This record gives sequence, structure tokens and C-alpha cells, in this order.
Amino acid sequence: MNSSDGAAVVVGVDGSEPALRAVRVAAVEATRRNRPLRVVHGFIWPLLHVPLAPPADGPPGGGLREQAQELVATAVAEAETAAPGVRVSGEIIDGEASAVLLGEAPAAAMIVLGDRGLGGFSALIVGSVAIQVTSYADCPVLVVRGTTRTDGPVVVGVDGSDLSTLAVQFAADTAAARGADLLALHAYRHPVSTGPGDMQPLVYDEALLHREEERVLDEAVAGLGDRYPGLRVTRRAVHARAGAALAEASRDAQLLVVGGRGRGEFTGLLLGSVSQSVLHHADCPVAVVRAAHG
Repeated sequence: MNSSDGAAVVVGVDGSEPALRAVRVAAVEATRRNRPLRVVHGFIWPLLHVPLAPPADGPPGGGLREQAQELVATAVAEAETAAPGVRVSGEIIDGEASAVLLGEAPAAAMIVLGDRGLGGFSALIVGSVAIQVTSYADCPVLVVRGTTRTDGPVVVGVDGSDLSTLAVQFAADTAAARGADLLALHAYRHPVSTGPGDMQPLVYDEALLHREEERVLDEAVAGLGDRYPGLRVTRRAVHARAGAALAEASRDAQLLVVGGRGRGEFTGLLLGSVSQSVLHHADCPVAVVRAAHG
């Protein structure tokens, strides 16, 4: 896949093992998409007004900024090992990690993060930085969690919303770049009665409902065959909760892609319930799409 706009894949690092795992995934993803890789560390200490230089009686290179430079250099070396030939650079930016990464988002092709960073509470399945960045970023965000696989399909959640359309586009690009199949999955529930005081069960035609929901899938993937001639697309409509169905599909997937907010969710939500559910329960890396990718 060629790119002419120069937008980089950005990966956030903090010296933790999840961050280094994210670096390896980001390096391979940047190579697949023919994009540069930008390794970024949010250096929060200046905001806290603590000494940054090495102590007078301490070893050389013992200061906080020197340590940050070392962890960025380690991450750059990790990227070069994971994807030889990747165009990679590293930078330390003063600021809190989430704010720094969100500042990178408008010019990024995507942001890649580990699911939990250094100092995160061990009981948290997904760290606060990952949640904040996926909630606000103006580019797709790939959270590296679960099992990293090189086989299996790219799975995308479909619900007919505008963000779902962007997610399908991103998933198709990714599947084509990886040489993987694309599985478009649409989960739906039974319709419910909303009439006041109506205690009678709603009567509907199950087969007709299923055909209507399959139409949502047909519209979502229409035209992909023309844009990606070699891409094999499978459609699956299931009667289930979306979060549970996508988490189940992630067990055999190499990537799960969802929109940041789905159809029918409150417009005030920055990150929808399904997106949050898969970030916590998917068994593979998850990409959350809130804006078009470069």
C-alpha cells in the first residue's frame, strides 16, 4: 500500500513491556502501509516541577530526561528489529501521555498503544491512557491486547452507522495490506415494544428480521470487491449482543475493528458501549475508528 501524504504511524512508549509490544506491532504496521513510524514518549516530569538533571553525587546519565532518552532509544531499536528497513524516529515531548498522543492524532495515520502502561493498576484490563486516546483521537487508534496473530481474518463490527462505515473502510485497507480475509460481523437483538403500558410480547417475523439485518451488511460491504479485487469478504449476521459476538469472533482474528460509537448510542458518548466492551474483552488487538484514516 503506497502513501503520498507522509502521515506517520505513531506509537506511544513508556518503558513498559506492553508498550514495547505495541512498538513491534506498530513497526510492522508502518511497513505494511509504507509509512514512517514515530515513537513518542510523553515526559510528564517538567509539569510536576521535579529536578530533571542527574544528582550531583549520582552516576552520569541518571537524570529523568536521560532515562526518557534511553527508553525511546530502546523502543526505536525494538522497532528496527521487528521491521528491518522501517523509517523510524523517536521524540520526547513534555506533557502527560494522553495529551501528548492526542496532540499527535490530527497528523497521524494511526496511533498504536499498549493496553496498559507502566504504573497502571494491575487490576485494570485497559489503562486510562488507552481509554482516553480511543475516546478523543482524530485518527484510528490500535490498542495492542490479547493474542497477536499473523493468521485469521480482520473482523469489523457493522451496525449501519457513519462510524461503522469508516471502520469498514479502515478494516478493508488493513486486511488488504496484510493479505488477510475480512469478516464483516453484524449483531442484532429482537425488537422491543416501546408503547406505554404495553405488556404484551411484540410479535415479529424472525426470518424477515434476519433478512433486514443482512441488508445492513450488504450495504456496508457494497463496492469493496471493486476497490480491493483480491480481498475475500465474509458477511455474518448473528442474533446476539454486539460486544459478546465481537469478543467471540476475536478468538480467531488477527485484528478487531469497531467504530467509536454505534448506531442508537447516545450522541454525548465519546466512546460507545460496544467499543469499551471489546477493549476490555477482545482476544486480539483492537482498532477503534472515530475519524477517517490518512
